[in-house]
Amino acid sequence: MAHITDIQPQKRKKDRVNIFLNGEYAFSLADIAAAYLRIGQELSDQEIANLRLDDEYERAKDSALRLIVQRPRSIREVQQRLAAKEFAEGTIEKVCQRLIELEMLDDAAFARYWVEQRENFKPRSPLALKQELNQKGIAREIIDEVVADVDPDEAARSAARQRVYRWQALPENEFEKKMSGYLQRRGFSFAVTRKITREMWEESRTSFEGE
Repeated sequence: MAHITDIQPQKRKKDRVNIFLNGEYAFSLADIAAAYLRIGQELSDQEIANLRLDDEYERAKDSALRLIVQRPRSIREVQQRLAAKEFAEGTIEKVCQRLIELEMLDDAAFARYWVEQRENFKPRSPLALKQELNQKGIAREIIDEVVADVDPDEAARSAARQRVYRWQALPENEFEKKMSGYLQRRGFSFAVTRKITREMWEESRTSFEGE
């Protein structure tokens, strides 16, 4: 058995405390995990191990919440980021399960968010979207559902309009080279790329010549 001989708040991390056992520093804990500890209390090896596990869970959960606050995340994204911070596999699974229960992790909601963001700011082809979501660990059935309504022509048209102003003064062959390359890098097929590039050239002529 070990005796708690001191509990000291950390100076830099106000939400953590240092635990001293038998007169020596032993480990630190989140203040929530140390809430029921007191000086003079005896701790068994198993109780110490449990405290460490509880603390790791709190630290992993806080880390996951900081990620989710930045933007919605897929379950795999959170798992990978926590693993990179060297949290135990069991802790990661427990944290993710809790966040799923709280509806703070939801792969279907994340997939819809991802597609909407791409459509609004960085349009991609349906194929490119599927590849991106697959890399995020989203299940095939969810991917197929959220990408089903993406119109490749409209997505390519939206992407092209974000760049057409840059190249509208170029000769036709240079305009087509740049626009087609741009669209192909975003996963659009040859047929869609050719159609929208031609459409954007004609549209740019009307705009450019009218200035």
